[in-house]
Amino acid sequence: MLNELDPFSAYRQASLEAKAASANPHDLVRMLLDGLQDELARAGGHMHRKAFEEKGKSINKCLNIIHGLDSMLDMENGGEVAINLNRLYDYCSRQLVTASVENNPESLAPVVDVISQIQAGWANLN
Repeated sequence: MLNELDPFSAYRQASLEAKAASANPHDLVRMLLDGLQDELARAGGHMHRKAFEEKGKSINKCLNIIHGLDSMLDMENGGEVAINLNRLYDYCSRQLVTASVENNPESLAPVVDVISQIQAGWANLN
């Protein structure tokens, strides 16, 4: 939903939706991973400020992105790569919940590291 009170956010959201609509699956995964990294940084900031409501929303967005990435895996034909990514996404989800419950931004670091490694792998694919 577009926020009429914030034209820049509305523009950014519309631009993102247009990119996602025209993206191939490979580019969509890249976009999701980039968005996840951005949201992880926001969640850490919310934790530092003890902005609990905003933290909860950010963690929820992170979990939704991870679940979206996981749902894109082809478990029947993806072989070991799909199995390993599924395990990594499960680990990240559990770590996010732990970080949120403990309100510990340092607990986000392992998730950032895992997602960074996945991003590096995707960057090497053409």
